[in-house]
Amino acid sequence: MELIQKELELWLANILSIGPVKTNKLLEYFETEEEVYKAEKQALLKVEGITEKIAEEMINNRNAAKIQREYEKICNKGITLISIHDKDYPDKLRNIAKSPYALFVRGRLPEENRISIAIVGARNCSMYGKEMAFWFGKSLSNAGIQVISGLALGIDGCAHKGALHGETNTFGILGSGIDICYPKENFELYMSMQERGGIISEYGLGVPGRSFQFPMRNRIISGLCDGVLVVEAKEKSGSLITADLALEQGKEIFAVPGKIGDKLSEGCNNLIKNGAELVQSPKDIWNNFHINQIFEHNKMKKSKIFLDSMEKIVYASLSLMPKHLDEILRETNLLMSDVVGILLKLELDGFVKQTTQNYYIQSYDDGNIF
Repeated sequence: MELIQKELELWLANILSIGPVKTNKLLEYFETEEEVYKAEKQALLKVEGITEKIAEEMINNRNAAKIQREYEKICNKGITLISIHDKDYPDKLRNIAKSPYALFVRGRLPEENRISIAIVGARNCSMYGKEMAFWFGKSLSNAGIQVISGLALGIDGCAHKGALHGETNTFGILGSGIDICYPKENFELYMSMQERGGIISEYGLGVPGRSFQFPMRNRIISGLCDGVLVVEAKEKSGSLITADLALEQGKEIFAVPGKIGDKLSEGCNNLIKNGAELVQSPKDIWNNFHINQIFEHNKMKKSKIFLDSMEKIVYASLSLMPKHLDEILRETNLLMSDVVGILLKLELDGFVKQTTQNYYIQSYDDGNIF
């Protein structure tokens, strides 16, 4: 039974013990996937890195009917297989170390001629980190910038959510199979992003998320972007791996500063100390890429929000650090009935969030408040 080219690519991409380096060596030696598929065991063993165990696995997986069923299944699920041979394969990934041999895509790939920023950070982040990730994600998206991240809990998920509230597509790079949403808490995001961007993985159907696969996927996140923004990260963090890879690839590194002594700030503050650009607002990133005109255009399109004098006083008393109602009352010197009513109105309008009972923060937005 003869296999078509895409089925052969699927077969090769699904042999997880090979990886991108060995796959490249196989193709250098045999030249085509078809020749790799037909090669005898002794011929396979002549390729650097191919052990007897790997050669046996490759041969044992040569089930043409099964491969055809698998390819039919990914097509029926709306998944596209893009190999390094295809013209649609991202140019940004072709020259990185360990370029993925193939990508499984749900939705679409990032546009090559549009700026992309990866936003990464801690899974167990603070409320401040969540607000920053959402704000940057939304603002960058409104400026026409594609937001890329890893669809993880915490900073990643908030950056994607922010981008979905903007105007430009967002893309999630998985460390698991293309059909497995990990973590499951982000399933709604996983589905939404297929309509407003894409889900990308180098792993096919049914591959569980294993610990070593997540650092590997970081090279794809950094490879697809023009710059990496780290929002919150501990001193030793997967986000810093992404930043290091991006630096090796010649990309821009940005970091949101944090409080001295805060564990979640150590990674970002160290990045800044070592030369990363300190950012205090999305405009710092826009200016770096000379797209502040886009920002001004989008800002003009936003409806101006006018607050009355007491609303301004209450809003100005808040920050991104949770503040208790009693403290707000002391600072504003207003009546409790007035403050509670104003906080409720601001919360309903999306300018304030109640993090826990009676604790409030500003909810960052790129509109104009007057």
